Amino acid sequence: MSLTVLSSVPATRPATGRAVSGEPHRTLPAPGLPEVLGADLQVPVKGGRLLNYANLDNAASAPCLAAVNDAVAAALPAYSSVHRGAGYASQLTTARYEQARHTVRSFAGARRDDAVVFTRNTTDAANLLARCLPEGTTVVVFGTEHHASLLPWQDAVRLPAPEFPGTAIRAADDALAAIDGPKLLVVTAASNVTGELWPVAALAHIAHRHGARIFVDAAQLVPHRPLNITALDIDYVAFSGHKLYAPFGAGALIGRSDWLSAAGPYLRGGGASAAVTLDETGEVGTEWSADPEQRHEAGTPNVLGAIALAAACDTLTATGWTPLIRHEERLLARLRDGLATIKGVHELSLWGPGHPRVGIVAFVVEGWTAREVAEALSAEYGIGVRDGRFCAHLLVGHLLGDVGPCGASGAVRASIGAGTTVEHVERLLTALADLVTRR
Repeated sequence: MSLTVLSSVPATRPATGRAVSGEPHRTLPAPGLPEVLGADLQVPVKGGRLLNYANLDNAASAPCLAAVNDAVAAALPAYSSVHRGAGYASQLTTARYEQARHTVRSFAGARRDDAVVFTRNTTDAANLLARCLPEGTTVVVFGTEHHASLLPWQDAVRLPAPEFPGTAIRAADDALAAIDGPKLLVVTAASNVTGELWPVAALAHIAHRHGARIFVDAAQLVPHRPLNITALDIDYVAFSGHKLYAPFGAGALIGRSDWLSAAGPYLRGGGASAAVTLDETGEVGTEWSADPEQRHEAGTPNVLGAIALAAACDTLTATGWTPLIRHEERLLARLRDGLATIKGVHELSLWGPGHPRVGIVAFVVEGWTAREVAEALSAEYGIGVRDGRFCAHLLVGHLLGDVGPCGASGAVRASIGAGTTVEHVERLLTALADLVTRR
């Protein structure tokens, strides 16, 4: 059936409270960028004032796009079960759910026959793939990975942090050459700690030269840069909706269907089964769905999460990457230049300050623990950042070795998104300059 479009329901905006004297003037997102919810959020700070929230924690969970909120609100009145219902609401919801799959496939630049399995997030997607590896598969993974793509693999060769991008390529080349049998190379597209971009195309070429496949964690790439699985010749990709302005609990594993079709279902239950029988001995027999997407989506799926994820993909595609990238690069350049002028603040980097990156910066402040910095920024300046080791303990530990004991407790991470403004960045720089004078 064709997908019937329901009238959009306007997004609900939170009450903002009364502006107070001395509050920084709220600057709206740059023209041409998609609207995010929370741009008018006000938060209490020391002294009882309210300040407009400066959200610089987009790398953890990006705020919801207004268009995503509208898409979910439009789908709710007809929300129903998918795939097996004969009623109109069920058919409409099924059509929306499967259209979301097509949208995500297109957004990722996937091949026509690639599977798109909806998951909870990138971690879930990586664990799903780990369950589907052919017997005897050896995984090659860098220790610099986020835990989502570092920990799921049973038989893994873990490579140390590479000194340069070329070092990463040579290390992967050597490791894969030494392995017999099926093998998988695992790599991030953009570091969730430093934002640095990895040489994915070169690593994919190396993997295929050795008869291996490559799995790419694109969670931190897709909110900032376009992804094209086909052009990069990637076998598997995973990303999360909550990083992509669609915080409704859905992610996706996208890639070649043969491994997924040959493996048993990730979860056993309704939807994954094509037929269940009982033989004369009382044994239950199960025929699993031949479709890899249904096989690995047992139970009632997160339909609204899939619709939200697709709406985010559609919105970013319609916006176009040029204005988003220009906006981010301007703010990132100002942030990094400003941090470099503040005595006692040290930016963390794996491959040096000139390496291309997305809008993520991690740093430490002499005389302050990361948690103290984050708490002060929140309590006194209305700024949200992340502190700690960012589910990348090995990478952060490696980076902190270069900056001494000031980073022993972890680092501070500021991350830029579509809703970040010049005022947010300037407020952070002013706050840090103030903090370093106290100790």
